[in-house]
Amino acid sequence: MRLLGAGDVRRLAAQLEVRPTKRLGQNFVVDGNTVRRIVRAADLRWDDIVVEVGPGLGSLTLGLLPVVATVVAVEIDPALASALPRTVAEHAPAYVDRLRVVAADALGVRTLPGDAPTALVANLPYNVAVPVVLHLLDVLPSLRHGLVMVQAEVADRLVASPGSRTYGIPTVKAAWWAETKRAGNVPRGVFWPVPNVDSALVAFTRREPPQTTATRRQVFALVDVAFAQRRKSLRAALAGWAGSPDAAERALVAAGIDPAARGEALTVADFARLAQHRR
Repeated sequence: MRLLGAGDVRRLAAQLEVRPTKRLGQNFVVDGNTVRRIVRAADLRWDDIVVEVGPGLGSLTLGLLPVVATVVAVEIDPALASALPRTVAEHAPAYVDRLRVVAADALGVRTLPGDAPTALVANLPYNVAVPVVLHLLDVLPSLRHGLVMVQAEVADRLVASPGSRTYGIPTVKAAWWAETKRAGNVPRGVFWPVPNVDSALVAFTRREPPQTTATRRQVFALVDVAFAQRRKSLRAALAGWAGSPDAAERALVAAGIDPAARGEALTVADFARLAQHRR
């Protein structure tokens, strides 16, 4: 098997008349060592069924195929989706039968063909990274772990601790499903075209959601309200949600939360507990 280098990526792009676009967030990895590093950091097993969102020209796909049972590549660009099997046949013919290509928008996926996927490994388009991660954790409960490459700022938000400047809606919602951690930085020079932002790796491991009588939608709606006015105390920020500032204070006190606190101080378990006390 031979990984794609910078020349291979440019050649394939030219053959397919693919011009990377900001709209689709297309920045292709051209460095084999980076691909190997991502695959190692993903901590995959031989029986994993991996979902790869946005495989593009196949740089990461080729690195994944030898170490897992199946790679389900979800690609929104029809030209790239149709070309991927040919690229694998040329560069890794022994692993062609391990590839399944789904030509679709990952945000519209609700099921995938074949056995249930167990891992998500992807170089995610910057503009949809958080929605894609949250959506797939929601609709694919069999995903037990994963590693995604995202914009460094997004990585900071996904792994932030309560009380920090970067802690917010993405942090809390991701924490509903999984424990996240930063798994390293990625230099700009390993991409073509070179992006004008830094990238980073985020690893996640699924865990059980917090115990609550509220639904996930109710908890997430509360999170949205709390961070919509993040500079205000929760007593003030949640007045509309609860019906009045006094009602918000009663709910907060019942949940064991200081009404003067701000949303950024609460964990996902706090939000789950608070959501139970809306009258």
